[in-house]
Amino acid sequence: MPKVERVTLKNGMKLFLVEDHQYPTIDLKALIGVGSIYEPADKVGLASITGTVMRTGGTPTRPGDQLDEELENIAATVETGIGRNSGYANVSVLKEDIDKGLEILADILMNPAFPQDKIDLAKLQQRTSIARRNDEIMEIANREFNCLIYGKTHPYARYPEYVTIDAISRADLVAFHKKYFHPNNIILAAWGDFKAKNIKKKIERVFAKWPKAKIDFPPKPKVDYQYNYSINFIQKSDVNQSHILMGHIGGRKDDPDYPALIIMNQILSYDRMFKLIRTHRGLTYATWGYFGAEYDHPGVFSCGAQTKSQTTVYTIRLMLREVKRITEEEVTDEELVRAKDTYLNSFVFNFDSKSKIVSRMMTYAYYGYPLNFIDRIKKGIEKVTKADILRVAKKHLHPDKLQILVVGNKEDFDEPLSVLGPVNELDITIPEPKTETAPEASPESLRRGRELLMQTVEVSGGLKTFKAIQNVVVKTNNTLLLPRVKCSFLVLRPLFSQINPAGFFFAL
Repeated sequence: MPKVERVTLKNGMKLFLVEDHQYPTIDLKALIGVGSIYEPADKVGLASITGTVMRTGGTPTRPGDQLDEELENIAATVETGIGRNSGYANVSVLKEDIDKGLEILADILMNPAFPQDKIDLAKLQQRTSIARRNDEIMEIANREFNCLIYGKTHPYARYPEYVTIDAISRADLVAFHKKYFHPNNIILAAWGDFKAKNIKKKIERVFAKWPKAKIDFPPKPKVDYQYNYSINFIQKSDVNQSHILMGHIGGRKDDPDYPALIIMNQILSYDRMFKLIRTHRGLTYATWGYFGAEYDHPGVFSCGAQTKSQTTVYTIRLMLREVKRITEEEVTDEELVRAKDTYLNSFVFNFDSKSKIVSRMMTYAYYGYPLNFIDRIKKGIEKVTKADILRVAKKHLHPDKLQILVVGNKEDFDEPLSVLGPVNELDITIPEPKTETAPEASPESLRRGRELLMQTVEVSGGLKTFKAIQNVVVKTNNTLLLPRVKCSFLVLRPLFSQINPAGFFFAL
């Protein structure tokens, strides 16, 4: 284990410093006490847009495009974002550019500009995501299953709609940032080629003028779950497979049963279900399970499978049987040894990089867990017995009260889902965006439109040039910036072929 120096600055910012002299680089990671759980219900998407535009919009002295160039010149990267439970700001720089990297990080955290054009772009990207959210069967299943567990409007499950994105203004971003972005609400980690005492002084200097502030956090969302067996279905007529999820509320990582639940899940999901349903029966493209445990609220227990439409109900029955079986009889000695060995043999990979170690410690500190929590989990797993697994399975799994969700084409199912119980067909129709009716074209506006189009033709080489066009190809020079690597490449993208643009203009 590397030495981790912990420091709290006068303004309340907590530091985790890890020296690593293997490469001449330094990484900085800020973990911020903010999240979409704090955004208003009528402005879902505010946190995500705020986190995006902090980076893309830059600061008053470093507009976003200028910031891109500045980072490119020193082969550095900066990322910001806000998720459901936390926000982040990451910087990666060469050792000799640490002063510049810290200066940029501090500027972005303290002085985001939130220019309107970048806000508009971020909102457009959100609208595009909304429009396409029902394209992929897996995305639909995961999203709607989360809604079944927590409730569609719960902060742990809700998602943006056109109306909530439209309601977000620049003033909302400014206010959201002002409320939560303060040094006493940030854990900052640094690891890389430096002396701890030197990097501490540099961090103190760039954040010296940022005072601590009192933050009035809204109450954390409560999870009020009622166990209830249900069959839920979403029709997707353009697929030939079914995506199946079943489960209920999960637990928390600080539950004393958590180590035993890890091993129970390993046996249920990756030993029994995988072998029975995929390996032996060949019924699924994929099968998995996860006893979800979060740091500060109950997660989600779920088992899933993807199978062809014609084996949907059969696969569900097999999955239900395995969930029930693990609550009724002890696992075998071989299963226990195999599951514990799998976990313990991979335990070393929790420590194979400084970034993993310091990021995990930051997370523990963020949620108020002991910094050696992972060692406690390891010791707990070493002690797990067959009796422990049966006990926690009986306590935490409820096979007769599972919520089941199927996304697929019911016309091709081997049996109707109703053989499993009453079916709730879920409506995932995307609410239409607000639109404005364009004014009816007048003879004058049509005439003016034709004039403008013909002027475009003349400026572009004349009608003769347009008649000679056989295809259209967009040629772009692209640059991909990675930490300390710059890749340039050319992209040719055909738009049209065998066209006559002149005919288009004449038609108008």
